[in-house]
Amino acid sequence: MSDPDTGRPIVAELGRPETPEETWLRKDTARRSRKEHQTAFNLVLALIASLGIVLFLVAVVARPDSTVDRDVDYRQVAAQADVPGVTLAAPALPESWSSNRADYTDKTADGVDIWTVGFLTPDKQYIGLQQGIRANPTWVANQLGQHRATGTRSIGGTKWTVYDRRDEGQDAGNQAYSLVGTFGSDTIVLVGTANDASFRTVASAVAKQLAP
Repeated sequence: MSDPDTGRPIVAELGRPETPEETWLRKDTARRSRKEHQTAFNLVLALIASLGIVLFLVAVVARPDSTVDRDVDYRQVAAQADVPGVTLAAPALPESWSSNRADYTDKTADGVDIWTVGFLTPDKQYIGLQQGIRANPTWVANQLGQHRATGTRSIGGTKWTVYDRRDEGQDAGNQAYSLVGTFGSDTIVLVGTANDASFRTVASAVAKQLAP
């Protein structure tokens, strides 16, 4: 229905035609409402996209964790390493043992080349082997967190210096127990969470391979 005087449509809610101001206000309100809905919709899309990115990163980043228990042929890596004049420690261990790391690093901050092997015991404890090539006292102290020795032991005919921190509980971390032995100009540091028997197994095998 239109107003006979103005010819403009009568608004049912008002019972009369809209004024120009009311028409502008109604259209402006409608524009604002559409803009707010569009903004909310864009926000939802952005959240969905962000969630997708997070899930993707979790899937990609989490994947390397599955290689923590990977089996590395450390003896083969040692045999293929090009380190003239140096015998890299690659002790022969029982088949129930495994290795998850084997690598050689040239010149650390202490000026020492390092051969590193990570061992997993049959009961899933860890022993890390680090061989400092022509190691110096600074390097040895840094590997042991500057802690003092707690004794010595003879294993495999070799004297090993003991660093026993197991009474510190979780504060000791992966350095709960350590053995340090010298073979010529190189130093072997064994450190980890395994029991005495497991450390003896590795230390004996290292001594058998490296001792003159």
